[in-house]
Amino acid sequence: MFAAARKSERQAKRQPMGTIIRVMPSPHVNLELPRELADKRDRLLALLAGYGRVAVAFSGGVDSAIVAQAAHLACGPQAVAFTAVSQSLASGEREEAELLARSIGIVHRIIETQEFENPDYLQNAPDRCYHCKTELYTQLERVAPELGFDTIVNGANLDDAGDYRPGMKAAGEHRVRSPLIEAGFTKDDVRALAQHWGLAVWDKPATPCLSSRVAYGLEVTPERVRRVDEAERFLRAELGLRELRVRHEANDLARIEVPRSELARVADGIARERVCEELHRLGFKYVTLDLDGFRSGSMNAALSLVQIDPAARVAASHSAN
Repeated sequence: MFAAARKSERQAKRQPMGTIIRVMPSPHVNLELPRELADKRDRLLALLAGYGRVAVAFSGGVDSAIVAQAAHLACGPQAVAFTAVSQSLASGEREEAELLARSIGIVHRIIETQEFENPDYLQNAPDRCYHCKTELYTQLERVAPELGFDTIVNGANLDDAGDYRPGMKAAGEHRVRSPLIEAGFTKDDVRALAQHWGLAVWDKPATPCLSSRVAYGLEVTPERVRRVDEAERFLRAELGLRELRVRHEANDLARIEVPRSELARVADGIARERVCEELHRLGFKYVTLDLDGFRSGSMNAALSLVQIDPAARVAASHSAN
């Protein structure tokens, strides 16, 4: 059976474009999937096979990893993963993306994006992510003629469609497809299929760009994102934390978010002293621990409904238009 699974994956890579492929998962994982998820997997592969030559916006997180794996299985060498590199990328993320792409087997390229040269991005309004994704998709469109791909795809899933995601507006403007949304994947589905396929990032916490840690209205600068990056690296190394955020608020205040179960440990004696000492060294004047604990997207809580562009709340179907 293991040999048959490997043979099936090799055959999938040789299929011509437009062929619907049913792929056996990697041999070292459970071969059974719930029927509903198996159907979604098959829809995902069929969609990607029908897109032509595919460029995957590949951050190295679990969502883009599933799309890259599926694109590689459905399209073989006609799928390419692109990782954007800029000052907003957290330390180690480029290297992890390179290793992950190698393990998947997909062709992988690095592109350097220049969002820090855009004043609209630097002013850090609530639509900052729109300008970042516009830069990414514009860069991909520029290399499309040279590399000959037909469709850009991202890793957005159904859970993203209900959040404030100005980057989805940019995706719509550049006709970027969201195959996970089109195939009906939730975040839980993504993680389940990633585990089934044996992807190392199946349980990786979300790792949004460093600029997302800077409070809206506070200018995004290389110095501020570097400070956040070094603070988060320190907390991971010092306390062994997996999920955390260091939010850069006004007046050089650091607001640390960790899971509630870790609050007491961070605030305790020597750990607290070490954290304060290091963050002050990095340039933070004030160091606070958020008693609400870690929650993804907490910066959005400060936004009013007036500030949020309704067009950024893109319905799932819009990304397919």
